[in-house]
Amino acid sequence: MSYSMVSKSDGKPAASIMIKQRPGSNASEVIDNIKAKMEELKGSSFPPGMEYSYAYDVSRFLDASISAVLKTLIEAFLLVGIVVFIFLQDWRSTLIPVLAVPVALIGTLACMSMLDFSINLLTLFALVLAIGIVVDNAIVVVEAVHVKMAEDHLPPMEATIAAMKEITGAIIAITLVMSAVFVPVAFLSGPVGVFYRQFSLTLAFAIVISGINALTLTPALCAIMLKHTAPNTKSWLGRFFSSFNRGFDKTTAKYQSVLKRIAGKNIITLGMLVVFFLLTWGAGSVLPGGFIPTEDQGMIYVNVTTPQGATVERTEKILDELNLATKDIGEIESVTTLAGYSLTNEIAGASYGMGMINLKSWNDRERSAAEVINDIEQRVSRLTDAKVEVFAPPTVPGFGNTSGFELRLLNKGAGAIGETSDITKEFVQAINNTEEVTNTFTSFDASFPQYLIHVDYDMAAKKNVTVDNAMSTLQTLLGSYYATNFIRFNQMYKVMVQAGPQFRAEPQDVLNQYVKNSNGEMVPFSSFIRLERLYGPEQLTRYNMFTSAMINGEPAPGYSSSDAIKAVEKVAAEKLPRGYDFDWSGMTREEILSGNQAVYIFALCLLFVYLLLAAQYESFLLPLPVILSLPAGIFGSFIF
Repeated sequence: MSYSMVSKSDGKPAASIMIKQRPGSNASEVIDNIKAKMEELKGSSFPPGMEYSYAYDVSRFLDASISAVLKTLIEAFLLVGIVVFIFLQDWRSTLIPVLAVPVALIGTLACMSMLDFSINLLTLFALVLAIGIVVDNAIVVVEAVHVKMAEDHLPPMEATIAAMKEITGAIIAITLVMSAVFVPVAFLSGPVGVFYRQFSLTLAFAIVISGINALTLTPALCAIMLKHTAPNTKSWLGRFFSSFNRGFDKTTAKYQSVLKRIAGKNIITLGMLVVFFLLTWGAGSVLPGGFIPTEDQGMIYVNVTTPQGATVERTEKILDELNLATKDIGEIESVTTLAGYSLTNEIAGASYGMGMINLKSWNDRERSAAEVINDIEQRVSRLTDAKVEVFAPPTVPGFGNTSGFELRLLNKGAGAIGETSDITKEFVQAINNTEEVTNTFTSFDASFPQYLIHVDYDMAAKKNVTVDNAMSTLQTLLGSYYATNFIRFNQMYKVMVQAGPQFRAEPQDVLNQYVKNSNGEMVPFSSFIRLERLYGPEQLTRYNMFTSAMINGEPAPGYSSSDAIKAVEKVAAEKLPRGYDFDWSGMTREEILSGNQAVYIFALCLLFVYLLLAAQYESFLLPLPVILSLPAGIFGSFIF
């Protein structure tokens, strides 16, 4: 808590406490411990009438996401069982692949535990996909045994042995190839590697365990459980299976007739391959690109900038008006404001303010966060005494403080600060004029009223005053200095040294302060310093050692982040003068870097698959039909 900031919760005075998770810790565990501690403090230390609330609780979004994934996990399990039953048409045959799912998942969880993976959105998503994949090998085994039982009239044990002799190599090949697709993703570097490593390895574990399961448990279950029984066509289920089989056989026959007409004609086959290559390239060029889609996290950020030199009280008034403007929005649960702090730059300043709007649970509101943001923007547009930006929080906490893109304008020449400010404003305006980008803003401003202290070093030396001691004393008198602690009433209090308010009320009061020289004499500051009034930035930041200005923005509706990136790069090439450049930062930088890595990883996956298939078929040409089928599959993904 600081006297230079004013915090309020739903318009009532409050003390804001921001807590950030340490690297390597468990988010859910940290949040649970904080909530338990706050409940304990409320019962033991809070005075009557004092309450606490959570302005931003990450666990709400995490719990809702994990709950949705767990629900999907159950739905996927049931759907897999239904689909397998429809095609195998036997409860015993269905039970064998279904049992492969929990076995593979338990084994995957054991592997995750050995590598210290956690249950998170990425690993849960991998488990959801694994459900559909791990049953494949088991279905292949069951189908092969059924064929031996039906065509060769073998008992279950002999049918299983005969089937496994034929398909063991294929199962091993399938397992290795599918694992080879996901393992290279684990070698992605940087934050992108952190995102995908647990996902890819979790899926690879599940696939390998499903392969082991298909070679051990599934054959044993087939030998024990399968029976060759004639279908009962008189029951409703039998009639359904009969009609399903007729429809399926009819579709298969039509497909086979089409294949017979075109499979032997090289011109048609190669022509279709070329067409799919072109269609894939065309769909890929039209399809908008992005990194991580913005999610409705149940939270909205507000950044407020009042005119230069404004007081905290003036900023507080704007935030109070924001609170009143959003009071009757039904989707809002609470509004927490903090005057004197910038959300985008994370710096303190009287002319900065921030708000955190907590939305109700997703089930308790009809509008999304984006729709609520549009509503708030319309309501705060009448606040002409300040610049108000409303946006969603970043998709990944820690990569910037806003959604959308983030970049730094770099002054690589010898341009003055005022020139940098003018060029930044012109650059932001040019970006806003493009149709791909909206809500572009910067907090860099070089027009804050300031005083520059000029020190006469020669006079200070004559007075036996060191400049270092003089500035330290001035810092103590005007800005305070933490001296020590003392304990009273079983509470610890800080001792802060500072000049009285009446001695630091005006800028000229600086000249009336005194500093002790090396002889123990009190020397007035006015004897060796003078003040100059000027204008400049409240804070100077550097990026890669260059003076920089941070710029934030969002893709316009109907455009993706890649469209916004291209638009900004085009504007920069046309508008930035000599000596100025820009560089991406935050999540946008990771998006650009990951795009280059993805190409190499994709090529590496293709190489792994090709070499494994070449070893399996003992030929360098036979794997090509498998590899060349990729354009058709990729085109299907792109077009949908």
